[in-house]
Amino acid sequence: MGENQGKILVIDDDRDIRITAQMLLKKHFGEVEVWERPGKPEQGESIGDFDVVLLDMNFTPGATSGEEGLLWMGHIQHHYPDLPVVVITAYGDVNLAVEAMKLGAIDFVVKPWENERFLATLQSAYRLGQSRQEISDLRSTRQTLQQDMDQAHGLVIGTSPAMEEVMQTLNKVAGTDVNVLLLGENGTGKEVVARALHRRSQRAQQVFMHVDLGSVPQTLFESELFGHVKGAFTDAREDRKGRFEMAHQGTLFLDEIGNLSLPLQSKLLTAIQSREIRRVGAGESVRVDVRLICATNRPLKQMVGEGRFREDLLYRINTVELSLPPLRERTEDIARLSEHFLEPFRRKYRKPNLKLSPAALQKLERYQWPGNIRELQHILERTVIMGENKEIRPKDIKLEAPGGEPVSASSLNLEEIEKNTIIKALRKHHYNLSAAARELGLGRTTLYRKMNKHEL
Repeated sequence: MGENQGKILVIDDDRDIRITAQMLLKKHFGEVEVWERPGKPEQGESIGDFDVVLLDMNFTPGATSGEEGLLWMGHIQHHYPDLPVVVITAYGDVNLAVEAMKLGAIDFVVKPWENERFLATLQSAYRLGQSRQEISDLRSTRQTLQQDMDQAHGLVIGTSPAMEEVMQTLNKVAGTDVNVLLLGENGTGKEVVARALHRRSQRAQQVFMHVDLGSVPQTLFESELFGHVKGAFTDAREDRKGRFEMAHQGTLFLDEIGNLSLPLQSKLLTAIQSREIRRVGAGESVRVDVRLICATNRPLKQMVGEGRFREDLLYRINTVELSLPPLRERTEDIARLSEHFLEPFRRKYRKPNLKLSPAALQKLERYQWPGNIRELQHILERTVIMGENKEIRPKDIKLEAPGGEPVSASSLNLEEIEKNTIIKALRKHHYNLSAAARELGLGRTTLYRKMNKHEL
């Protein structure tokens, strides 16, 4: 610990103890306050304003029971659970110190104390307090990021019969720990449903870990999911947790599970069955507790019959199976979905009065939506950006006719050819950007950049 850091509070009714402690500690901490009694702060500050509290156990002249100190120890622990408290006891009152530690004190000093030991105890308490604060800050940051992610992915929206059936199943299983398999075309909202299951579960305050298995190279599968130890392979410069460990006590969402090869399916099955993982290069296994949600756009049952997907793995991941309908089968929901997406786009692009005309809505409802909800969101954002009026009209919405080409197939313009090729890849893979990028031989970042360039 660096010098002149930390704010220490000494509470003791003995004036000599207060003076001695203050003289010793002020050389090593940024600020030292002394109070005669816990209930009468002399500077108008609360106990929670300090980094460490040094607390005597008796404040009434002649008292030796320590009941006052234990009472205040309980009070501090209740209101400031992360605040380190070191209690002061007289020689021979070790049992009293033990009682205080049961209530939350982290250590004790016996008076008269040895200066070196006394100082080391307070420094350790300060470091512990800083670690607790860092953990608290990280937990708060994680919760905020989780809320932002949930908000970014939106809500499960829809009142169509198909979506009502989905919601009924979701409500039944959300509060349980059963494994759920989400089926549906790309862009139908499988991640949104997975997050909704997590938010409504008993694990809602824990982490939601999303893994796109379609983008994980086979050579890195074990390291990505199970972690590795330093030196396990050439680039393993430090120990690293895998996604299973990161999701411990939370929800692990494995997207694109149908993309796994049979050898990787076997390794995943072993982890699910045993509820244990072993980091690459490690000698011991680690227990993990996760709620598993998987998703795919592939026909897993057909793949089982063809020998391309393990039947025992399918049984493990689909305790409950939930099929999400494509957007073309729930056109009743397009109006609500459109308004849901338009609201943030109005704010983002500073067009607060922009509305969707009835004729434009009809155009959206007649379209087949090969890219489903994801395509709707993308087209609406593009329409808001390019729109110049207060109302979105049918001609403002650029849709592709089923099977049609966005530009002339005979065009030799390189920009048009590139744009056309990207659109074909997006359509072919139902707007799965990872798959489209692989098809084009591009990285995801490069594909994003080119899509922005061509206003896709």
